Amino acid sequence: LTLAVVLPEHNLTYPWAWPRVGPAVRLATAAVNSRRDLLPGFALRWVFGSSEDRHGLCSEMAAPLAAVDLRLAHHPAAFVGPGCVYSAAPVARFTSHWRLPLVTAGAEAHGFDDKREEFALTTRAGPSHRKLGELGVQLHRRFNWTRRALLVYWDERLDDRPYYFAAEGLYVQLPTLRNLTVVDVVVCVGGLGAVGDPGAVGGSLGGPAVRGGPGCHGRVPPVVYVCCAPDTLRELMLQAELEGLTGGDFAFFYIDIFGASLQGGHFPDPRRPWHRGDHHDPRARRAFEAVTIITYKEPENPEYRPFLERLKEEAREHFNFSMRDGLVGQP
Repeated sequence: LTLAVVLPEHNLTYPWAWPRVGPAVRLATAAVNSRRDLLPGFALRWVFGSSEDRHGLCSEMAAPLAAVDLRLAHHPAAFVGPGCVYSAAPVARFTSHWRLPLVTAGAEAHGFDDKREEFALTTRAGPSHRKLGELGVQLHRRFNWTRRALLVYWDERLDDRPYYFAAEGLYVQLPTLRNLTVVDVVVCVGGLGAVGDPGAVGGSLGGPAVRGGPGCHGRVPPVVYVCCAPDTLRELMLQAELEGLTGGDFAFFYIDIFGASLQGGHFPDPRRPWHRGDHHDPRARRAFEAVTIITYKEPENPEYRPFLERLKEEAREHFNFSMRDGLVGQP
């Protein structure tokens, strides 16, 4: 039996890059083959195809071409990956047509929840943004936040748009609460606007700015969800502190799926998400008192740590990759 793996081959910015997932595939294959009762009469093997384009980015063209090549050459029984949303969607449509299962740690977007047709055979083993949205719903019910919520997210419309899709889960799920209005605005580059402009946040810092369409102007909703890079969040919170929004009347939730803002520069020391070693640190620390970071939790079952150590050893030996602890093993 053959597993066809379609993942980014080299680009370690993706959580599901092959140097991270490959060690687990090797360990799983060896474990299955060591037990004759699991697949009697069969041996499990894997073949690999890259979902990267020539620039090293996840590609909605390269991934399905790799999947077709693997299908024709090896007749696999199942597919593992892709993880990127725009790569996973066309491959999942092909595998559904071929009546083959696809397992992925990615494909978090809300659209993959529809199991009626094209994604019926797609199984997501990792986080889904629908569940993130459901968490937001529970928070609003628990604290009786029933009027308005603001979504602020970074989106350059390039690559896999992770912040856009993270915000999508909240955008779709929060309106299921009766009478709740959700306003979404996009973080831009270039210092648009100025302090006091109700349609811009961050302009005076000369960095990112937030602009929204109709419904964004006027009073800021008391509950704000932010999806962006850690440095962008810090700049936004510095501006929010200048605008008087961090004194306790507003709740800021930072969506940090894999805990990037908490990863220290000197492993394994945790990072202070507000700290950059500049003169803004005192204000940033005060501003971050208004921020709650939402991230996925590492497993706590007793089997996890020994497995992680075996994974690190496999990565070093066969992929020349030094994996760290954490939701995403960093190089």
